Amino acid sequence: MARRTKPEPLPEDFEEHILDIDVGDEMRASFLEYAYSVIYSRALPDARDGLKPVQRRILYTMNEMGLRPDRGHTKCARIVGEVMGRLHPHGDGAIYDALVRQAQPWAMRLPFIDGHGNFGSPGGEDPPAAMRYTEARMAPTGVAMTESIDEETVDFKPNYDSREYEPSVLPAAIPNLIVNGTTGIAVGMATNMAPHNLIEVVQALRHLISHPNTDVDGLMRFIPGPDLPTGGKIVGLDGIRDAYETGRGTFKMRATARIETIGRRKGIVVTELPYGVGPEKIIERIKVLVQGKKLQGIADIKDLTDREHGMRMVIEIKNGFVPEAILEQLYKQTPMEDSFGINNVALVDGQPRTLGLKEMLEVFLHHRFDVVRRRSQFRRTKKADRLHLVDGLLIALLDIDEVIQVIRTSDDSAAAKERLMSVFDLSTAQTDYILEMQLRRLTRFSRIELEKEQEQLRKEIEELDAILADDALLRKVVASELADVAKAYGTPRRTVLLESAGTTAVAAAATPLEIPDDPCFALLSSSGLLARTSGAEEIGTGGGRANHDVVVSAVRTTARADVGVLTSAGRLLRLNVLDLPAIPPSANEPNLQGGLPLTEVLSLGADERALALCSLATEGPGLALGTRQGVVKRANPEVLGKDEWEVIRLGDGDEVVGAVELDSGSEELCFVTSDAQLLHFSADGVRPQGRSGGGIAGIRLTSGERVVWFGALDPEAPAVLVTASGSATALPGTEPGAVKVTDFAEYPAKGRATGGVRCHRFLKGEDTLVFAWAGPAPARGAAASGAPVDLPAATGRRDGSGVPGTQPLAAAAGPLAAVLTVDVSG
Repeated sequence: MARRTKPEPLPEDFEEHILDIDVGDEMRASFLEYAYSVIYSRALPDARDGLKPVQRRILYTMNEMGLRPDRGHTKCARIVGEVMGRLHPHGDGAIYDALVRQAQPWAMRLPFIDGHGNFGSPGGEDPPAAMRYTEARMAPTGVAMTESIDEETVDFKPNYDSREYEPSVLPAAIPNLIVNGTTGIAVGMATNMAPHNLIEVVQALRHLISHPNTDVDGLMRFIPGPDLPTGGKIVGLDGIRDAYETGRGTFKMRATARIETIGRRKGIVVTELPYGVGPEKIIERIKVLVQGKKLQGIADIKDLTDREHGMRMVIEIKNGFVPEAILEQLYKQTPMEDSFGINNVALVDGQPRTLGLKEMLEVFLHHRFDVVRRRSQFRRTKKADRLHLVDGLLIALLDIDEVIQVIRTSDDSAAAKERLMSVFDLSTAQTDYILEMQLRRLTRFSRIELEKEQEQLRKEIEELDAILADDALLRKVVASELADVAKAYGTPRRTVLLESAGTTAVAAAATPLEIPDDPCFALLSSSGLLARTSGAEEIGTGGGRANHDVVVSAVRTTARADVGVLTSAGRLLRLNVLDLPAIPPSANEPNLQGGLPLTEVLSLGADERALALCSLATEGPGLALGTRQGVVKRANPEVLGKDEWEVIRLGDGDEVVGAVELDSGSEELCFVTSDAQLLHFSADGVRPQGRSGGGIAGIRLTSGERVVWFGALDPEAPAVLVTASGSATALPGTEPGAVKVTDFAEYPAKGRATGGVRCHRFLKGEDTLVFAWAGPAPARGAAASGAPVDLPAATGRRDGSGVPGTQPLAAAAGPLAAVLTVDVSG
């Protein structure tokens, strides 16, 4: 046992140094320092790259470790250790949590990390495995965030111990702050940003580059609202507009659900959940409500989610209960409907600011302008240095014998260097390069290569000088690179935007006899919304346009009748008009944003699309369908007694691209192909067939081409053709392409099964038609989000080229009044 020793006495000349500090002042100073550290070093993202410091350090470290998408996965524990040891002096748990989030596709719209192993589940009920069990590498999007970081594009600062340097911001080729959003809680402030669609954001950025004075309304034509990673629906757009203007707003998220027959019962099938909500949370809430007798009519609930089929939660309904009414109760009482509060707080020039949509876009654009400018300057310097060496080497090769003689007669390398510089008027760098040159470079072929390299370097330097000298050219380069980013990483929109919940079918399902069987219209919009008009008024005669969507198909019917939905798989599905929400009459184009998504009332296949609505009449000229492989079919009207039928027998790899219900049987049927060939002929020349028929040859296609559009036109009514050209290698919806509008009368009719006439001339870089539509004038276009797209005026050249579009076309339609009228007297 150790013995205690007596402490030595203090020296006689020892003086105590005690400072009296006010506790309040010390607490205030320490708290402010802590708050500053949390705000700037942990919780808030930089508005330029949209990353918090820990996220930025993870991506930078993985880039330094060479964990590229073409390499193997690396243990997450090693990545966390590298980040913690070199750059982030905090706990490994916080670093691993940040790494995991960047690999979760349900948390980020564009994940930056490719994870291998258990990285958790939506809602957080199933936590990720420990970092010693999981592996990761950079995703292609993560590489885009760090691209050109070695070309002096961003500033570096010392790390926590000043032994290494780390980037203060990443080059960020992707507008991460808007696309992926973020969440964070600081001291006295917080941030909560919603994810958006990359393609839509890039379109808005490119529009802002060419139109700097555009307002929020102009930007919302491209970005109508958030696009959540888990899909679902957003109900109510007023809060989104407030957030885009002021940086603060709220919107409601809804799960995507539809009613299906499950065995002998009806059931609610949930395929998409609100952002941040997991199925376990909903199941637990439903069980509590059922046990407390606050929710009745539910027989069972199962989570059938798997990797093959994705999200699928089945809620079985007891017999005698209305599924639509129970679905409304689920929206009200469970997390199947949740709120999202937008609070766009980010660091701008080191200061926390609340940003609107335009401010966020402008901050990112200014950052990209600076990155491209610095990158161009770096590359220009490197190429100028290389050109300087090539010039010196060519001088030496022209007089190689004299160069060798000077070197051989010199006493040492220093003397040889001095004599070469004096005799040939070379710089120090050129002389050193010549002295280090290998003898095999003295061949004639090497000289030819050097002359080609010299010419190429001068051309590249000239291009870089032009970018540095011309701000307009710099903006063009940034816009072009943004288009490439959207083409490489863009994906279609997942979230459906609804201005309101609409008039649901609950009341109609409970008391259907209370609704009179009045004439109305069933409508289908370009973004897949269904609705019916609330009466027999004539609509679409005012010549106006809605803020979103165009009506691509409409059919006369009555409120308690059935209509058909024609799909790309060649199916005809029965749809009860009473299930559709009623929208108020309008003198202009009706706004279907209060409509019901088609996926909630019909079950479609994975790649199946709804093309048009039709009546279920047993008399008349029937239907006309055109397929991708150029087949045309007229289907006879028949008595249909089931909920779905096949109306055409399709060949392998074929699909229906257009379907229409004929009015008189003498309409002009029209095909437009991907190589810009148009063929139209009378429907009288196509013999009607029964449902089992496979159709006949409609248009002759060249090898490798396909039909882009098929439809029918009234030969007596004025019509136009809308075409848009682009590149076949581009991701659909990323490039506006060249758009042209032409009077349809310019195209002569040809015989069926011929090749047709050219309807669009391709410009340089274009090789295919990406969009086509023909119909009554004036035509109106819509983007994939439903936002309106301006179309150019009709030209007189039937085979001319188009003009650059404002954004990619997804749909077009004529005025509804040209298609529909209602006989109110009957």
